[in-house]
Formats: sequence, C-alpha cells, structure tokens
Amino acid sequence: LDEPSALGVAVAAVAEPAPRTVPPLPMPPGPVRPIGAGDTKLEADVEAWIKEQRALGKVSSAEVTSWLVHDLESDETLCAINADEPRQAASMVKPLVMLAFFHEVKRERFIYGPESTARFEAMIQRSSNSATNWAFDQIGGPAAVQRILDEHYGDLFVNTSIVERIADGGKTYRNKASAADYVRYLRALWRDELPESAEQKRLLNLPGRDRVYSDVPAVPSGTLVYDKTGSTARLCGDMGILVVPRVAGPAVPYAIVGIIQRNTSVSSYGSWISARGDVIRGVSGLAYAYLKATKGLV
Repeated sequence: LDEPSALGVAVAAVAEPAPRTVPPLPMPPGPVRPIGAGDTKLEADVEAWIKEQRALGKVSSAEVTSWLVHDLESDETLCAINADEPRQAASMVKPLVMLAFFHEVKRERFIYGPESTARFEAMIQRSSNSATNWAFDQIGGPAAVQRILDEHYGDLFVNTSIVERIADGGKTYRNKASAADYVRYLRALWRDELPESAEQKRLLNLPGRDRVYSDVPAVPSGTLVYDKTGSTARLCGDMGILVVPRVAGPAVPYAIVGIIQRNTSVSSYGSWISARGDVIRGVSGLAYAYLKATKGLV
C-alpha cells in the first residue's frame, strides 16, 4: 500500500485548512426508513449471478458473501443478501475510524488541520495503514473508536466490532461490520447527518480504483463515486455510493456493498483478489441495469 510521508504530530497543534466543497448532491425526500430485506428482480438476478460464479469456480465453497443495494432517492432496499451478517472489515473499517475522529473534532477535542487532512487523504484515497493507525492512536485506540460508535451511532452500527489496529503487513482480520451497517452509515452521510459530512464525502470521492465503477462497462462515465474498498488475503469488498445521471431529471444516488470473505488466507493473493473484484463488478453492473430500467438512468 502507498504510505504517506512524515506529516507531523498531534492534530490539535495544527491550523484550520481552507474551506472545501463537494459537488452539489440531491437529497432524499421523507423520513428515514429501516434497511429492509430486498424483494425485487435485482435480488433474484444477484443470487443467480453468484450461483453462476460459484459454478465457474470464481467464488468457492469456502467463501461467504454479502450484498446490499439501497436506493437513496426513494430510501428503498433493492437487494439484501446476508446483509446483517458481520464480516471482516479489512480497509472498509477506515471510514468508521474517520467518523469517530470527526466526532471528536465536533466536540473540539481535535482541530482538523492540514496535517490531519493529509493523513486522512492517505488513509482513504491510498488506503494507508500507517495513517489509519495514526488516527487510531489519536482517538485512543480501537476500543475508543468502538465506544464512540456504540454511544453515539449505535443505531447505524448494529453488527460492528472494532478491536484491533491495522496489523503489520495489513493482516487485519478481526474487525467486523455488516453490509447493512455500511449502508446505514452511507445513508446518514448522504443526508448530512454526520459530523463533517461534506469532508467525509470529499475524502471518499477522491480519485482511485474501485470495484463498483472502475471497469464496470455498464456504469456510465461521469458517475460520481464515494467509496472505500477492502482487500486482504481473506476478504475482497467495496462499500460506497454511486450517483448516476438520469435521462431526464436529477441524478440517482444509490448505495452498494459487496463482500466476499474466506476464513483462511489464499496463497495467490493477486489472482484471487482480481477475480473476486470482478464478481463485485458484476453485481454493480446488475444494480445499474436494474435502476436504468426502473428509473431512467442514462
């Protein structure tokens, strides 16, 4: 993984950065609904796709999966497969660490200045493990992050357990969260209900390769992407929001999460992570096709 250069010490000692903005985004109408079970053609299509990938050996019998697609415009769950099962978080834990940090910024324990901005850009855009551990240390460690999530965001993180920093070599397998937890976080972020929501969106929108837009031929160029991938020798995942233009009317935002997990490490990491990433891309293509047919996407 790319690592940041030496960036200084305590965040409380640095100055405020210049204000930033993110692209204007349509907001969902009405009250928040619970994340429900999907019961649509999309869910059937995803189930058929995963069954086909298993038959082809691209998802093995030793691997479990979770999938969730949630329309943020209508606030409707379109597909939910094993969505409440806690899975290894890998680097998808990093936005949750970011949320805990910004919670402390909101209560004025920290100042979010240029030094910490650089750390968070490294953590989210380049998935820097050292920058993540720096953030863990500032907050007070994994237990402190978990306590913040439990006490202040317990309605979002129902099946989340953060118990370790990023281990040497990125071999981090004990932190867990469910697909539904990620979508509840993304939905609250989309609604600007979280501390520093605009900055969190900016960080998640920084350019980078992902598994829900990059190399997904169906998803059109110009789609906005707010995401974080997770990759270890035991997990391949992505969680994020896609904002896709519509032929007529405002763009359509939807959250998508795909997770493929195994309990033992693979010997050929590169080929394994590439193949599983393509499985997630296939589900993203199905989600786009469903929404194109039902909501008039470009």
